[in-house]
Amino acid sequence: MAENALTDPSPKVRAAAARALGPMAAVSSAPKLKALLNDKEPAVVLAAAHSLFLLGDREETYDIDYQVLIGERKSADGFVKSQIDELKDPKVVAMMGFETGIGFVPFGGEAYEAFKRISKDDRTPVRVAAAKELATDRDPRIDAALAKACSDKKQAVRAAAVFAIAKRDDPALLNAITPLLDDKNEIVRYDASAAVLRLTGGSSGDSR
Repeated sequence: MAENALTDPSPKVRAAAARALGPMAAVSSAPKLKALLNDKEPAVVLAAAHSLFLLGDREETYDIDYQVLIGERKSADGFVKSQIDELKDPKVVAMMGFETGIGFVPFGGEAYEAFKRISKDDRTPVRVAAAKELATDRDPRIDAALAKACSDKKQAVRAAAVFAIAKRDDPALLNAITPLLDDKNEIVRYDASAAVLRLTGGSSGDSR
């Protein structure tokens, strides 16, 4: 039923079906989800990409996340062929931000979920979700993208970039995180401190 709904005339139905297949571990549906990466509706593309990420088919998802996070092309395929200008439509992005964020477990937990619901900046949750998925992309360009995101004007994006860098376990990225130890937002400062400890092995203790 979910696969049949991928071709429904309604983009909301296509997006809902695409989102459902990832948590269902429907690996055999990957080819049909990939076909949706060229859908004309960005919400459908992001839903399909997230399910492909959950299914372990991540190369094209990383390309999409990269563009969503920093607005540049990583490849000529996938999301760049869709109507990305719709990302400027607050109503469209509000739906994508909420839907794309589902399934992620950020440092902020329930408080962060509350932030996503009440924030007037509807584009931020989409970029946050992209940053978190990029944590497992080993393309060297991602290091630069996440480092750049650490100085983003949105605190939620900065926090997501710190989370992703910590997950990469690469001490070479410490220089991107350390300035955030003095960030004006206490959540970002806390996450940066945790990330520095993780990347330096500081939890074992030079505190004696």
